[in-house]
This record gives sequence, structure tokens and C-alpha cells, in this order.
Amino acid sequence: MVEVNVVRLGLDSATNTYVVILREKDGPRMLPIWIGKPEADSILMEMNHFKRERPLTHDLCKALIGALGGALRRVTIGRVEKNTYFAEMHLERDGGMVEVDARPSDAIAIALRFAAPIFVRESLLNALDADAAAGTDAFLVTPHTEEMSTEQLKAYLATLRPEDFGKFSP
Repeated sequence: MVEVNVVRLGLDSATNTYVVILREKDGPRMLPIWIGKPEADSILMEMNHFKRERPLTHDLCKALIGALGGALRRVTIGRVEKNTYFAEMHLERDGGMVEVDARPSDAIAIALRFAAPIFVRESLLNALDADAAAGTDAFLVTPHTEEMSTEQLKAYLATLRPEDFGKFSP
């Protein structure tokens, strides 16, 4: 398994689907995973340290895991079948480990909230060749480092144009 970081989030203009881009921690290889809008919104909010008054689903998952005395130790994305990636959340509780099946988008959103490491099976990174990555036409969003208020986030999003994002190029 290779540790990866979430480096970008964007909208694939060819499919009008959101893409989360994972890059190996100490290398150039990347893995794009197409995800749903709610999960993309949740990941983006966490990347930008945007907090809502009431918890969203992934915030609730973090609260439930913590309230039950658990902690998320890592997320692994271990296989792909019929263009669908499969992930597992590795939870620790009372000295034991429990593996929970999850969609990668949900697992990533929760991992970001716990600051837990994300790992990808090396063969999945190897499967992505440079030609396939270069052909992905995605508008990409990179995270801000400072916290944003609701008004700041709305103002920022309102000013974005597709050409502001550029094209995906690893």
C-alpha cells in the first residue's frame, strides 16, 4: 500500500462528474476517482476548513465513531471492479481493529476529518498511465489554507469561472 494525499478536487467537463485526485505522498503517481456531488462538497468543505452550524453526514460519522470510543486509524483503497473502487475504513476501539466497507468518497471525507492517512494499493496507482491522466479534462479546485466563513465561501464560489481552474495535467 502507498500513502496518498488529496491534492485536488474538480469537475470533469466530459462527464459532468466530480473527481477527487489522490497523489502518492512521496511521488508523482496519481489516482483520479470520480465521485458524487454531495461527497465532493463535503471533501471541499473539509479541505477549506469550512464549518457548518449543524453537522453534515461525514461530520456525524466522525462524532459517532468518537462517541463510541473509536478512532479512524487509516483508510485503504484496495481494489476496483467494473470501474468501481472499494475502500475500507480501519477503526480502532478497545485495542481491537474493525474494518468497515465504504465508498472511497465517504472514506476520504471522513479520513480528512480525522487527519487519518489514506492508502492505495500500488497496483491501482500503476494502472493509471500518463496518457489516460493527460486525457482527463477536469476543472480543478485546490484548497485554501485559511478558514473561510459562509459568506467568504459563497463569494469565492460566485466569482469562479471554468477557465480559472485549468485542465488536469499530472
